Amino acid sequence: MKNLLKTGFLFLFFALLFTAFQPNLSENSRSGFISISGPNLLAPGGEKFLIRGINLGNWLNPEGYMFGFKGTSSARLIDQAFRELAGPDFTNDFWKKFKDNYVTREDIRFLKRTGVNSIRLPFHYKLFTEEDYLGLSAGQDGFQRIDSLLNWCRESKIYLILDMHDAPGGQTGDNIDDSFGYPWLMTSPKSQEIFVAIWKKIAARYKDEPMILGYDLLNEPIAPYFGGDMAKLNAALEPLYKKAITAIRTVDANHIVLLGGAQWDGNFKVFRDSKFDNKMMYTCHRYWCDTLQSNIQDFVHFRDSVNLPIYMGETGENSDQWIAAWTRLMVKNNIGYHYWPYKKLGKQSAMVTVPTPFDWDKMVAFTEAPRKTFDEIRKARPNQEEARKILLSFLENCRFKNCAQNNGYIRAMGVDLSGR
Repeated sequence: MKNLLKTGFLFLFFALLFTAFQPNLSENSRSGFISISGPNLLAPGGEKFLIRGINLGNWLNPEGYMFGFKGTSSARLIDQAFRELAGPDFTNDFWKKFKDNYVTREDIRFLKRTGVNSIRLPFHYKLFTEEDYLGLSAGQDGFQRIDSLLNWCRESKIYLILDMHDAPGGQTGDNIDDSFGYPWLMTSPKSQEIFVAIWKKIAARYKDEPMILGYDLLNEPIAPYFGGDMAKLNAALEPLYKKAITAIRTVDANHIVLLGGAQWDGNFKVFRDSKFDNKMMYTCHRYWCDTLQSNIQDFVHFRDSVNLPIYMGETGENSDQWIAAWTRLMVKNNIGYHYWPYKKLGKQSAMVTVPTPFDWDKMVAFTEAPRKTFDEIRKARPNQEEARKILLSFLENCRFKNCAQNNGYIRAMGVDLSGR
């Protein structure tokens, strides 16, 4: 009997000891959420999780260059051009079909087959307000779109990062935030109030959703174009992040928040208090550079100094050879990555290519023509029925079944094509 008691005691002792010295399994890991341990992300089972995936750019935040446009570079300018081309009713219907067609369950199933483990979803804040956006002026469908995507991601076991790409007032001050040429968010109490309220609303809805990896609060805040205002603008970024996180934590204690640096998510010197939340990490962006250690050493140094994860939220727009070399560099340095973008019109520097519609050059020509007066609009506009036909062709071409898959690019991303 004594031997049995001794054996039982020893078993209990070693079981407790084993539990105590397990890898740092946070409460989030045990409850099914991605969590943080030093510079690493941990999957729910406690194993290291390295982000490998893609951005669903252009879907919920259209950008002009993704349509082959130049000066017509942001969502509101594209919308204006389409209304001038084909009329408001047609344009409203176009945007609904665009949202229906551009990303579907079929796209997410394809991404699963390639080995992608996560997706970053850029979205426009107007999807959660009653402002005019993508064909709707009321009853915006932001939550419906995210809910659908989440269902597809659950089915395919792909994690999702929600990225506010276009914030109230504009956080960047360039075309990518669909703003008016200045990061008014940094100086506008009203815009900040809306920004915080939207994130709180999103967090309240998805607080218990483990397939959401985290919330990327602001894409590329404060472009480097504002001269004497730069110090003031940069100084406003960290306090704004803290406001948003404080609001999020009143409803959601589960999800990671991701913070980007100033100047294209590249300047992390703006942070004075690097650990003001127990579930935070950083996100950086870098394009069009060499693929040497020196090209990311600033990010590695910052990551090591704060002992928190950092990941490359956007990169790419390059050749298969560059993508392959950059992927190796990311993995070597324990930096996860989401390449940009998933789909491109007529270009192979993406996972899939949308075929260019016949006569699309007429759409491009119209957007580049002088259109400052109503007379100029009339002179530049092609036949309206022809324009509508071309735009409808785009809607058909962007469906997954009509896109070309770029296997060389996908292999270069370091994901596994064996599931295909």
